[in-house]
Amino acid sequence: MKILVCISHVPDTTSKINFTEGDTKFDTNGVQFVINPNDEFGLTRAMWFKEKQGANVTVVNVGGAETEPTLRKALAIGADAAIRVNTPAVDGFSVAKQLANVVKDGAYDLVIAGRESIDYNGGMVPGVLAGLLQANFVTNCISLEIDGVSVKATREIDGGKESVTTTLPLVIGGQKGLVEESDLRIPNMRGIMMARKKPLTVVEPIDTDVETTSVSFEKPAPKGAVTLVSSDNLDELVSLLHNEAKVI
Repeated sequence: MKILVCISHVPDTTSKINFTEGDTKFDTNGVQFVINPNDEFGLTRAMWFKEKQGANVTVVNVGGAETEPTLRKALAIGADAAIRVNTPAVDGFSVAKQLANVVKDGAYDLVIAGRESIDYNGGMVPGVLAGLLQANFVTNCISLEIDGVSVKATREIDGGKESVTTTLPLVIGGQKGLVEESDLRIPNMRGIMMARKKPLTVVEPIDTDVETTSVSFEKPAPKGAVTLVSSDNLDELVSLLHNEAKVI
């Protein structure tokens, strides 16, 4: 089985976010980038298929050379090879089209993507990719078992879970539950050394139209000041809730 794991290069959630050029561009200065958490759950599940079923695992990213350290980390975790499509990830539609071209060239049986990335939270790439490939699709996937070409999966739905059966080729949008956080792997020294020898192939992008553009960014409003009230002064608390907060 050939597995392709889509890897997004995203800011660490602890990073301080700023914008430049009149709030139209994301400022990457001083920002630490990591593997998108939903993608990392998928990569860890792919490693299970590699170890238990002998699957071959390739990771792919759409982005510039600055994303290669993230791909190298995925190789250090255990992926066999990496592909970087040499173009900025400017919108979900164009990213999905670039990924579809990679999938067709590599004849992959299973494509694992995160249900969404934590930077833009668009949640569109896995579904658009499945549509372009005319492949089966399961999103919000929290369990995945494969026997030959038969697939059993579980996905989260409003108010519960849904078990489904399908067949390869398949695209999934994975998330926490596909593996647990305790299952995630930290690259060891041996893995880091081996990653340097694994192939990281840079491919040129196909021509695609950019369907969406970011007009501007806006930070959330800062939190208001906190007023502390003594536990012995309930009258003051009621007055503040009524006259200032206006919640009662």
